[in-house]
Amino acid sequence: MEESQLIDGMLAGDERAFDLFSDRFIPALYRFAFFRLNQDRELTCDIVQSTVCKAIAKLSSFRGEAALMTWLCACCRSEIAMHFRKQSRRPYEVELNDESFAALPLERYTTQAEPEGTLLSKEKHLHVHMVLDLVSPRYRQVLAWKYLEDLPVKEIATRLAIGPKAAESLLTRARRSFRVKFDHLLESRSGDDSQS
Repeated sequence: MEESQLIDGMLAGDERAFDLFSDRFIPALYRFAFFRLNQDRELTCDIVQSTVCKAIAKLSSFRGEAALMTWLCACCRSEIAMHFRKQSRRPYEVELNDESFAALPLERYTTQAEPEGTLLSKEKHLHVHMVLDLVSPRYRQVLAWKYLEDLPVKEIATRLAIGPKAAESLLTRARRSFRVKFDHLLESRSGDDSQS
């Protein structure tokens, strides 16, 4: 279902559209907020719930000038900022460790002198999260466990109720899928840049 159809369905009260919306966007929003909230699961759930409720209430104002996920992330960022304003303190700054993504295909990004290196690092982290939202839910889960939560393969196997070799094989397939989608994303971005 295209985003425009999904939105039309939700505005019409279509329950299937709401289910699709939940499956497609809520896990991604959770990941978006989780590392911005110092990995506080309860707070993340509250922020995501508030974001989704407000976004659905304002859905008719969505003009489609950006991707729906981009708009939802902007709404979520506002909720996070509001939370920290109420707490009278600055939000936790997300710093993704470059070593976490050592096995993922990030060859385009090389260490450079500031400020170029900083910009490339931020761009890399954004692209990693974008691609995580493109791979299948099962691949997304094992990649998040391995590279964001730093779980060993044995623990991943236990969580999935499979053997360690099967878990390693699943991780290999997940990394391969990530690589294909990551390369495709970079190619599409390069094409957009050349046309602008």
